[in-house]
Amino acid sequence: MRRVFADKAAGKNVRLVAVEPTSCPTLTRGHYAYDFGDTAKLTPMMLMYTLGHDFMPPGIHAGGLRYHGDLALVSQLYHEKLLEAVAVPQLATFQAGVTFARAEGIVPAPESNHAIAACIDEALRCKESGEAKTLFFNLSGHGHFDMAAYDSYFSGKLEDFAYPEEAIQAALERLPKVG
Repeated sequence: MRRVFADKAAGKNVRLVAVEPTSCPTLTRGHYAYDFGDTAKLTPMMLMYTLGHDFMPPGIHAGGLRYHGDLALVSQLYHEKLLEAVAVPQLATFQAGVTFARAEGIVPAPESNHAIAACIDEALRCKESGEAKTLFFNLSGHGHFDMAAYDSYFSGKLEDFAYPEEAIQAALERLPKVG
């Protein structure tokens, strides 16, 4: 990853994309502010993109990535527009994971499915436009411990959920007042 940032800093045309679920949209719909790292407010406050320390994703969310904020470094990179962010619906992420498993023989962790979905979408755009690109994503782990989530997907128990704007605004109103 360090090499990719070095290439970008050297002026090479490199896109870095963070991918998150639509049900927990910290970068794409959160606020860049100081917030606690936990709901109990025991950690020091950090400058991050956040949905508010008391944010709770919906119970239907099975795709991992449930934290209310983003790592301070990732948040800063996004804030400085050195990386982009996209949000992907839950069903699309599991479909991407199934596609990847069938092609590669590896059942990916639901967290990785988000990146796989965005990478597949980009590959399809390149196929349609004829543009040649090198695409890569981080496969952060296997999904062997996530078989219940895959079972829920295959049995039709999962659904897409876009976190409501009013719920985000309510959580952001409870951010600590700094400065």
